[in-house]
Amino acid sequence: MTVEENPYGIEALWLQGDPVIKSVAVILLLMSVVSWTVIVIRVVVLWRVSRVAKSAVQFWHAQSFEQGLEMLGGSDRRNLFGYLAEQGRQAMEHHASHKEDLHGHLPLAEWLSASLRGAIDEGREQLQRGLSILASVGSTAPFIGLFGTVWGIYHALVTIGTSGQVGIDKIAGPVGEALIMTAFGLAVAIPAVLSYNALVRGNKGLVSKLNRFGHQLHPYFLARVGQVENHRSEKEKG
Repeated sequence: MTVEENPYGIEALWLQGDPVIKSVAVILLLMSVVSWTVIVIRVVVLWRVSRVAKSAVQFWHAQSFEQGLEMLGGSDRRNLFGYLAEQGRQAMEHHASHKEDLHGHLPLAEWLSASLRGAIDEGREQLQRGLSILASVGSTAPFIGLFGTVWGIYHALVTIGTSGQVGIDKIAGPVGEALIMTAFGLAVAIPAVLSYNALVRGNKGLVSKLNRFGHQLHPYFLARVGQVENHRSEKEKG
């Protein structure tokens, strides 16, 4: 017997299902599509940022800051490590050129720390985008499938009650709906939960590397300011 001839196949169950069962199936299908879209996008982002993280080690072997940015692949906002370095440089330049503003009276080290910390927080938020969707799908999809299961069992009981007979041909359809909804809910939830855990673990490692890079940039920029001021004082003495 082929799938098309099976009276209890998925196609037959879909045609026999009522609007509630069809609505549950459509909702689970949409949740699956959304979750897999998020998974693919987040995996690509994680892979791209991981490649840049490896270049962060080579940044300190550059002969100039601009050459280091080129090694990191530029200072685009999506390039978390290059963006962090560029934000540090802009914070130094901004502090030096706005001495009369309120933040110009803040200690340079604290202003730089706040700027680098803000860039790191932006990077963390960027890495975590979409993860709440996976968490929501993973936690709600089994219960939506369970609702379809309960509704299918209810149909089986109604069929038994109205027919007055307990035959496999009477309850096979409704019970089949119940089992399929259970399996569908789990099929949607399991990839979302596993991907969420893997992405959170990968993001945690990248944020740690980003923090380490920020801690290395902090003394570097302060040393650059000290060198500029020493050079300026030597010129004034000369």
